[in-house]
Amino acid sequence: MEFAGFLDSFWWTWIVLPLLIFFSRIIDQSIGTLRVIFVSKGLKQVAPFLGFFEVIIWLLAVAQVMKHLNNPMSYFAYGAGFAMGNYIGILIEEKLSLGTVLVRVVPKKDTTELITHLRDMNFGVTVVDAEGAMGTKVKILFTITKRKNLFKVISAIDQYNPNAFYTIEEIKTVKDGYFGLPIQPKGIGIRERLYKRK
Repeated sequence: MEFAGFLDSFWWTWIVLPLLIFFSRIIDQSIGTLRVIFVSKGLKQVAPFLGFFEVIIWLLAVAQVMKHLNNPMSYFAYGAGFAMGNYIGILIEEKLSLGTVLVRVVPKKDTTELITHLRDMNFGVTVVDAEGAMGTKVKILFTITKRKNLFKVISAIDQYNPNAFYTIEEIKTVKDGYFGLPIQPKGIGIRERLYKRK
């Protein structure tokens, strides 16, 4: 009886219920944002798993809104949770740093040091001769890397070729490329490498 009375109280109707709807929408929309991002990156195995929990939580939230159509706070909580869920989902995806990116660099000065530094860091670098907007000869650098290593590439560009023009593009599918594989310490033989993989 006490619990039933609480469900009819001011605190439940105007405070607790809207907060539950708000946090439910944050969770389901964060999951939904991640699901869409995972689909765009070709992670088809993870997306259905996330979609299941997303729709279950959404159903629970929207059911409470429909039960309390005379409560404007539930509408506000639903919309605010949706907006916050999008934002949090994007933040989570950025922290996960999933996927592969293409970095295209058009340097403003000699690229020798930048190319050497990137290759010393074990990044694959492709250099192409090109012609700039004013007819000047320029070199375009391409490197494809895991997104979690992107900061290292940008730091190298800023250090060795400040003010260089560069673009970063998401890549959905990559095949038979070189993406900056970890450097094996010197002195480790084939037997040790095989043992380490086990």
